[in-house]
Amino acid sequence: MPTAAFPDDSRPLYTVGQVAELVGVQQAFLRRLDQYDVVSPARSDGAQRRYSRNDIGRVEAALDLIGEGITLAGVRRVFELQAEVNALKAELARERARRR
Repeated sequence: MPTAAFPDDSRPLYTVGQVAELVGVQQAFLRRLDQYDVVSPARSDGAQRRYSRNDIGRVEAALDLIGEGITLAGVRRVFELQAEVNALKAELARERARRR
């Protein structure tokens, strides 16, 4: 029996209004996150922002960092460094697996 496919966490399904309501922020704040390249949602055919569950998680992580006093530019840099660390961890894991 076929089952309905559930969208994955990277599928852009949510509007800026929906996300603003979900996380309790103003829509202008979400646009500001996009302006600073902290969270860059996909765009619909009509150029409207569409957020995935992953994007919403990044918004929530950004809010946590902002709550600790980090600026938007700082949040962007933290995210860049986290991505770099994750890439290095993956590279290290591949190298360890290759050596076995």
